[in-house]
Amino acid sequence: MPKFSYSAYTASGTSVSGTMEAESRQHCMEILGAKGYIPNKVTRAREKAKGGGMGGFGGVRAKDLILYTKQFSTMLRAGLSILELLRVLEEQTENARLRETIALMSQDIREGSSLYGSMRKHPRVFPPIYLSMIKAGEMSGALSDVLDRLIYIISHEHKVKNDIKGALSYPIIVILALVIAFFVLLTFVVPKFVRIFESAKIDLPIPTQICFTLYKFLLAYWAPCLFGCIGLGVFLYFYMKSPQGKYTRDWLFLKFPLLGPLFVKGAMSRFASIFAILQSSGVTVLESMRILSGTIGNAAIAREFDKIRESLEEGRGISAPLRKARYFTPMTINMIAIGEESGNLEEMLREISRHYDEEVEYAVGRLAEAITPILTIGLAAVVGFFALAIFLPMWDLAKVIK
Repeated sequence: MPKFSYSAYTASGTSVSGTMEAESRQHCMEILGAKGYIPNKVTRAREKAKGGGMGGFGGVRAKDLILYTKQFSTMLRAGLSILELLRVLEEQTENARLRETIALMSQDIREGSSLYGSMRKHPRVFPPIYLSMIKAGEMSGALSDVLDRLIYIISHEHKVKNDIKGALSYPIIVILALVIAFFVLLTFVVPKFVRIFESAKIDLPIPTQICFTLYKFLLAYWAPCLFGCIGLGVFLYFYMKSPQGKYTRDWLFLKFPLLGPLFVKGAMSRFASIFAILQSSGVTVLESMRILSGTIGNAAIAREFDKIRESLEEGRGISAPLRKARYFTPMTINMIAIGEESGNLEEMLREISRHYDEEVEYAVGRLAEAITPILTIGLAAVVGFFALAIFLPMWDLAKVIK
């Protein structure tokens, strides 16, 4: 449901402002009128950029949120009241940001707020899917079951991200080491040898000439190069924070060989598992699409969810809009179509999730296997290039000495 920013006047003439969820601008004005306010200005609130996924909890690590949810679920099943279990959690939680959030939640609940209402004030701690499922659990009276599903989602997301980071950490370290070694050899080692070779009046081979030309270029233009790199880095940093920047970055990731198929499979697994849990929790399909667009973890795929939601609002089924959307695999579309026709959509979504979980694990292993020889070739090329640049003229120098 969209959010609206408003400013209004109370019956006593005091000015008030804030944000609220409403179906439309007119609906927002009706809610304000029902509260006894006189609307002054009502505008659509700007939404935050999508595609953030389940990561980055604003100072709350995924494992802290998982532990908090597990403890919450256990004490709720044991019969503790919400206020009592929040008090216990506040005392036991080690994460300062989460502990502060729990204290604010307790205060809001004492003042009459619901659990969902107290959580929704902290979107940097609780992601959209967390809030939506808590809301569904409160409305359906099955909060304990919803919390168990939340634990599965967050744990699953944490595992997949760790697997991908683990596969990419080694090549990133090797590439950084290669870059550092390249600049060290280019700026400190090669120039000393070049001076020796020039003093001996030896004709420098092409690799040595290339190295020395690069060295002279860096020596003459190091300041513009440095400021240019810093400027480019700052520009990319802020550009990647914009919606268009995130879309461009994620679109490029999907085009990379090896990485692109891995991200697509991870998105399909996330889509199917979260969609199945939302459906079993009583969340509507339209609301599920809105949540998925904000939690899928890829801005390019998230944009397709917005298109799917528009088609669903026109009264179409799920599989038909999916066929027109990009990035969704034929298997995902066909199994959802079968699930719709058979009335067994949740089970089909779980099967899709299980299948792509296995695919992601296999793809991560394949990525690690494929990257190793590529890095070996790159390392050999850099070492070989500098070896030729130094040893070719050394052979000529040995001949001159003889």
